[in-house]
Amino acid sequence: MGFSSAMILNWLHFWDVALALMGLFIFSCLLQRFTNKNGPMLWPVLGITPSIFLNAHTIYDWATMALIKAGGTFHYKGVWFGGSHGIITLDPSNIEYMLKTRFSNFPKGKYYRERFHDLLGDGIFNADNELWKEQRRLATSEMHSGRFVEYSFFSMQELVHKKLLKLMEKVVVSGCSIDLHEVLLRFTFDNICSVALGADSGCLDLDLPQSPFVKAFEEATELTMFRFMVPPFVWKPMKLFGIGFEKRLKEATKIVHYFAENTVKDRRGELKRLGSLKDRFDLLSRLMDSEKQHFSDKFLSDFCISFILAGRDTSSVGLAWFFWLVQKHPEVENKILKEINEILGQRQCTEKESPDGDTVFTVEELKKMVYLQAVLSESLRLYPPVPIDIKEVVEDDVFPDGSIVKKGARVLYCIYSMARMESIWGQDCLQFKPERWINNDGELVNENQFKYAVFNGGPRFCLGKKFAYMQMKVVAAATLLRYEVKVVEGQNVVPKMTTTLYMQNGLLVSLKPRLVTTIV
Repeated sequence: MGFSSAMILNWLHFWDVALALMGLFIFSCLLQRFTNKNGPMLWPVLGITPSIFLNAHTIYDWATMALIKAGGTFHYKGVWFGGSHGIITLDPSNIEYMLKTRFSNFPKGKYYRERFHDLLGDGIFNADNELWKEQRRLATSEMHSGRFVEYSFFSMQELVHKKLLKLMEKVVVSGCSIDLHEVLLRFTFDNICSVALGADSGCLDLDLPQSPFVKAFEEATELTMFRFMVPPFVWKPMKLFGIGFEKRLKEATKIVHYFAENTVKDRRGELKRLGSLKDRFDLLSRLMDSEKQHFSDKFLSDFCISFILAGRDTSSVGLAWFFWLVQKHPEVENKILKEINEILGQRQCTEKESPDGDTVFTVEELKKMVYLQAVLSESLRLYPPVPIDIKEVVEDDVFPDGSIVKKGARVLYCIYSMARMESIWGQDCLQFKPERWINNDGELVNENQFKYAVFNGGPRFCLGKKFAYMQMKVVAAATLLRYEVKVVEGQNVVPKMTTTLYMQNGLLVSLKPRLVTTIV
């Protein structure tokens, strides 16, 4: 069968069009590459999305290299229909400008709030403007009160000695290994539920079935993250029609809110019966008992759910990376043990043990553990629980480094990458070096919060920083005093691609009772 001249002309026309389109595509890629300076490729229509998916398995390290190559800041665009655009930065001057100098121009923004709204509602970590200010004022007043501080410390000590150490003892007797990351997540969940709601979630009771609330909270948090990974024209219709992950998210958030709302309702009933909640010191009770104006049950429920989300992830993730790093650096572990034993050696004989013979650290003793806090700070520097954060631009603005952002743009600042910049932390930035946190007088160094943005900065600086350090110190000191924590060999311990720096496959460890003679 032969080819007619018309057929040949059609084929030639087809290839002309194909080549023209290919040329246009290549030209667009080169143009995008040129206009994005040294930043990642911005593909036509798809923007930065293909680059993110191609590097998803090492996303934070990829972002770090891209930022270093770009000089600390680069512009990005997402999928065309998604409308995502802005800059990614690690420049401390930009971060200070955004979090402090021009705070009002860089709120959480609609992009963040609408994705978390189903779970967090109008809680403090999902609020802006006056609603945020009111909740911040209330949180500051209650969290800094002597009664709350004393109660929160007592709660974490009780949980450590009556549940966490008992669990570790069972692991030692069984001779099995355990996912320490998972255990720490359970510990902090129990602790924050006690402190925020005055309720026992029973998360550390591994012999009992996991409560529906705990499972639902974890699922709701994970599924909410999908909304940051797909365009709104994908997840919003899924939500509308109740399909896919949005269906599961709806079911999980329903369980979470049911638990929180019932807790608020029961506490309200208790207040009505007793006339006062003076014997309760959890955050919910203090807000309810001391309120000069009537807060709605929804307000209190949203407020507490936000605190649970923040308190559950940050300390547990920080502690997991702490134990992993310490196990890799035995000289650091020895220094921690030396400090702990020196502090214990300063006790009077009658003060060394609790009534049941168990060593319990006091607040003052934990404050003296300067080197331990330095190690924790260094762990958080290298592996910040929140590796990247996001703000939205209210009005056109210009950053100190000259980067221009337009109204509606989003600014992502990569805290994980900041730790890996020589211009910020020096040539030894990649080293695990706790000594960088102690000055020549043996005192802790208070780094600039915009250089060390682990606890946020400016007006939104973390109210729970002292609580977090105390919680991590209690767990770290109590565990290392009693056990040698050894990471099981053959594991690939890498960060997981979420807004919190979870370990991808957990942290499998074995525990061995520590011999007194090995403590130097």
